[in-house]
Amino acid sequence: MNQRRIALAAGLIIALALVGVWLGRMLQPEPHHGGAELHALIHGELDLDQKQKQELTSLERQFAARRQALEDRLRRSNVLLGKAIAAEHEYGPRVSAAVEDTHDAMGDLQKATLEHVFAMRAILRPDQQKRFDAVVSKSLASQPQ
Repeated sequence: MNQRRIALAAGLIIALALVGVWLGRMLQPEPHHGGAELHALIHGELDLDQKQKQELTSLERQFAARRQALEDRLRRSNVLLGKAIAAEHEYGPRVSAAVEDTHDAMGDLQKATLEHVFAMRAILRPDQQKRFDAVVSKSLASQPQ
């Protein structure tokens, strides 16, 4: 193989890898500002009692570990997608499987987040739940910037 072909192949591989990374970033969910709004509401405006604060601290610790593991899985899925794209150069079986894996990872992260939201809601009094529900609904209905 002459040097021109090697350079062309290397350039093509790099370009495909960059496309894979770009696709992975496009598939990965963006952080949503609603989480910060919900966090501020719970910690600053709902007047939690001591028991609620302790339960919330426990829930947040548990979820932080779970979220980190799921985000790591999503990053690994995106890497596999990039490699599959670079290997197949088309929507072939490896790309299809990598897309499915990425979707599964995103879905698991979304489910875990919703479970966490409902677990937080469960420790609130009915009057607190109304305010909490309003912030959650507003957050979900708002369009990402």
